Amino acid sequence: MSHYVCMKQPVHPDHLPSLLQAAGLRPTSQRMALARVLFDGCDKHMTAEQIHAAVRKNRTHVSLATVYNALHKFTAAGLLRQVLIDSSCVYFDTNVGSHYHFFDPETGALHDIPAAEIKIARLPKPPRGKRIKDIDVIIRLR
Repeated sequence: MSHYVCMKQPVHPDHLPSLLQAAGLRPTSQRMALARVLFDGCDKHMTAEQIHAAVRKNRTHVSLATVYNALHKFTAAGLLRQVLIDSSCVYFDTNVGSHYHFFDPETGALHDIPAAEIKIARLPKPPRGKRIKDIDVIIRLR
């Protein structure tokens, strides 16, 4: 089960095409169906399967492969962030700002942790020719 926090203004459905176009994406009917589920003003952590089920519940036919393709394009465009729990579990996060996560393996819920609540005092030097792009922190609960 996903944990949703509604703190942002929802994107009005009439503005979803502009949101996608501003990210360099064509607003196809499938992408629009996903955008309606994802960008309603609530920060969400959802798997592709959960998103697929939500879109299907809205009576939109879209294949799971199309959902995955669209989610990867949304991520590449900066509209989503991938949170890798393990090799078989990836969540798509609508909060693309700097933050970390608690993960509850019993419920499958991710909970945001504001970046200011975690202090990283020292990082190792990256390999020659590389720079640190991001730091992901996932605190697993029991």
